[in-house]
Amino acid sequence: MAQHDDYRIELHVPGVDDYLRLRQASGLSTFSREAAEKGLPNSIFGVCLMHGGAVVGMGRIIGDGGCFFQVTDIAIMPEHQGRGLGKMIMAALTDYIEKQLPKTAYVSLIADVPANRLYKQFGFAETAPRSVGMARKLFDNRL
Repeated sequence: MAQHDDYRIELHVPGVDDYLRLRQASGLSTFSREAAEKGLPNSIFGVCLMHGGAVVGMGRIIGDGGCFFQVTDIAIMPEHQGRGLGKMIMAALTDYIEKQLPKTAYVSLIADVPANRLYKQFGFAETAPRSVGMARKLFDNRL
């Protein structure tokens, strides 16, 4: 468990209520409760950034368990941003990636600018022009 002043990382996936609250408050796209209830238990790994007893940040790794993995849901409550806490979350996820995933695993993420600068510090590199991230918009609130 990592520590930074009054903050600590706990190694578990956030609960549905915290997940939905953090995504909404940090400006990420929203999901239905039903989608979160179905998706969260299928996480490969997750972390919660704690401040006292409150979950104020999170990050997850999702994937097929062997070949492909994606870092997702990096979110911190706005009032806690700008303190280097994203680095705490990424350090915990990176530790898991390096120690637990197969060495041949393909680990990707979709980075919003300027968060791409954070991810570069943890070994992630832009893939363009060789490949580009793409997404399919299913609902108006998804992208």
